[in-house]
Amino acid sequence: MVSMKKKRKITKGFWVKLVSAPIIMFFFAYAMVPIYDVFCEITGFNGTTGRVDKEIQYEVNENRTVNVSFFAMTMPGFPVQFGPKVSSMKIVPGKFYTTSYIAKNNTDKEVIGQAIPSVAPSEAAQHFKKLECFCFNRQVFKPKEELEMTLRFVVEPELDSHIKDISLSYNFFKLDS
Repeated sequence: MVSMKKKRKITKGFWVKLVSAPIIMFFFAYAMVPIYDVFCEITGFNGTTGRVDKEIQYEVNENRTVNVSFFAMTMPGFPVQFGPKVSSMKIVPGKFYTTSYIAKNNTDKEVIGQAIPSVAPSEAAQHFKKLECFCFNRQVFKPKEELEMTLRFVVEPELDSHIKDISLSYNFFKLDS
């Protein structure tokens, strides 16, 4: 017994949908990167920290301390040694603190990079605010140059009281230009 299938005619509408679907998908994916970045900065999702434009006065509780640990990584192919000047600080939420990271270009060529921060636990990210950070801009390293890069931050007092330790990690990526 032979099955008789009804043959469908390929219409102009089919071709329009077929061609437009990948184009729409491309533009959607392209637009999602900045939207995702804004979403992460607002919510602290994915460990993204916030930013403050000026030093704000917070109510400070001197009896509460939080340990902030600093970490650094470089992506493969990024020829810069990179690490925190201090590995941790005991801080009081609501007070501003300054620390720095040291980076040294080990090559005879100019290298350009960008540091991407991440905070753990993720609930702390929305309360970790940076006033000044080398991660705000791309960094240009001259041949054999060593830089001390400043980080000025505050942990807001609204941070959940069960959080006693925060980890701030930077991952440095090489940029082509």
